[in-house]
Amino acid sequence: MSYKKAEEMTNTVTWKDITPGCNIYEGGTSEVVETGDWRTMRPILHADKCKQCLLCVPVCPDMSIPVDKDGKRGDFNLFFCKGCGICSVACPFGAIEMVKEEK
Repeated sequence: MSYKKAEEMTNTVTWKDITPGCNIYEGGTSEVVETGDWRTMRPILHADKCKQCLLCVPVCPDMSIPVDKDGKRGDFNLFFCKGCGICSVACPFGAIEMVKEEK
């Protein structure tokens, strides 16, 4: 059977065409699969409070907090962010606020 690749997944793909559970069909799918679209809470960065300590970066399970080549954190990558709020808890300066996701 020929299964669909992650980048080929759409709303029209049936359950018969997806990879069976517990089988690894292809690697590196996190770059092509939007995993943040079911989020119920959204992190908001208050840049004026952010001290660039980067304590939020390593605790993010989805690597949704980019750090540029100068070592400065950027705004959230909401393509991957699931809204878990771990970053908000880790921030000692209150620079990350979790708000209800509006769709």
